Amino acid sequence: MDLLPIALVPALFLLIAIVYLLFSTVKILREYERAVVFRLGRLAKALLNPGGTGNGPGLVVLLPLLDKMVKVSLRTVALNVPSQDVITKDNVSLKVDAVIYFRVLDPERALVAVEDYLFATSQIAQTTLRSVLGQSHLDELLAERDRINQMLQRIVDEHTDPWGIKVSAVEVKRIDLPPDMQRVMAKQAEAEREKRAKIIHAEGELLASEKLAQAARVIASEPTTIQLRYLQTLSELGTEQESTVLFPLPMDILPPSGPEKTPRDS
Repeated sequence: MDLLPIALVPALFLLIAIVYLLFSTVKILREYERAVVFRLGRLAKALLNPGGTGNGPGLVVLLPLLDKMVKVSLRTVALNVPSQDVITKDNVSLKVDAVIYFRVLDPERALVAVEDYLFATSQIAQTTLRSVLGQSHLDELLAERDRINQMLQRIVDEHTDPWGIKVSAVEVKRIDLPPDMQRVMAKQAEAEREKRAKIIHAEGELLASEKLAQAARVIASEPTTIQLRYLQTLSELGTEQESTVLFPLPMDILPPSGPEKTPRDS
């Protein structure tokens, strides 16, 4: 009875070895994953799809103890660029952080051409961010954000292209100004608002003066309009309660007064 379990030990080890080989040689890749296979340390190009896009998705069969597979995701990665200390062209100290969007186009080059493409892409983005923003004025950073983002994307993409990485966008998320610069910009914005208010007020005064000049020309051409204006003013003032109104009466509408002449005086 005791010999039966001992006889099953080799079969048990064989079963475990088969299961291990099965799991180590058969891999399943998702739709967004690709596999780069190294056979005895060398890139197994025969296992790569045309164009060097990696093996997969689906089922991948490896040679046991000879092949090593590395998975690479083809999805777009959103990588935060740590906050950087930047001195602009007009000597303003800023803290700027950004985000970079990129994806792997060539898994083979992403693994062979660079040691850690995530770390390398982050470092390129940081140095490019400091370089580009350091060559710009503060007003440009605040007013021309889209142009600067496009410039950052183009430069970073040129550096990562040999690694098989495509940078689709670089966005500056936040620009932190020093407190004294914030106060200066607040005063500048307040002065700008006051200037616009004065300009609008002056334009209104100019328009009103032009209308008054037109009204004066109409009144001068039609003398009776001044009398109509008197009547309109009385109508407006009459709507108020307990009001006494004194207004001049044109003398030319009164009959002539004075002692009557007699035939004796003539």
